[in-house]
Amino acid sequence: MSIFLELGQRPDEPGPPIHGPAGYPADVTARLRDDAAVIIARYPDSRSALLPLLHLVQAEDGYLTPAGIAFCAEQLDLTAAEVTAVATFYSMYRRTPTGDYLVGVCTNTLCAVMGGDAILETLEDHLGIGAGQSTPDGRITLEHVECNAACDYAPVVMVNWEFFDNQTPSSARDLVDALREGDLPTPSRSATLCTFRETARILAGLPHSDSTDDAGAVGPATLAGLLIARERGMSAPDTDGPPSDSTADGPGDEHAEAAEAVKDQPAPAPSADVPARGHTAETDPTATDTP
Repeated sequence: MSIFLELGQRPDEPGPPIHGPAGYPADVTARLRDDAAVIIARYPDSRSALLPLLHLVQAEDGYLTPAGIAFCAEQLDLTAAEVTAVATFYSMYRRTPTGDYLVGVCTNTLCAVMGGDAILETLEDHLGIGAGQSTPDGRITLEHVECNAACDYAPVVMVNWEFFDNQTPSSARDLVDALREGDLPTPSRSATLCTFRETARILAGLPHSDSTDDAGAVGPATLAGLLIARERGMSAPDTDGPPSDSTADGPGDEHAEAAEAVKDQPAPAPSADVPARGHTAETDPTATDTP
């Protein structure tokens, strides 16, 4: 039996260069400058404001454009190349026009095992678009996303970076249908779902009239390990305290003493004979002494 693993970008994952309008009208530039001044004032070094400024211009255009790149560069005294290098590194900055709701299906290991790939295929068929594309009405952009650190609720779908946990192909279809009809569902961990541009403005650190500080409570699946540890009286070792008592006679004592004896020594250098060590022709007729 053979297993094929496809690495790298999916064929349906275009990585186009940043394109679109080259500049903003004077009134838009003036408005963005006011917002940028609020953001930049929070940082002792102005260039540290680049990430939120990129969210700001993404909120304006729905994706990153040459106009947005030029605006950020001008505000922070950077070159367009420096801004572009950062903008194209992070996947949250879009290079293609994005719909009102960016629906991301996690297809990393655990979500894939739990059905993430099936959810993505179902949504592609249901919406009639591929990953990285938008519906004709501009309501939904579909994409597959990398791990969102929500493996305890796999498989996970995100809408404008809000979690929808424990999804199935059927529930994911209902989710996108509700988005298209304007009947906004409630995310698993917050009470508010904003449009993509509104979300980008919030990520820029600016208030939005419909946004609230409504982070939900931590769910039971996330706390399961902590609760078990407490029930069993388990705790993390005190790394700053004195060495543990080694007078007790137990099978781990000799290992602890050996570790203590070599803890400050450098690791051994690579050795060509390591693979054959302890497994040579004298002990195994099928082995050879050549590494």
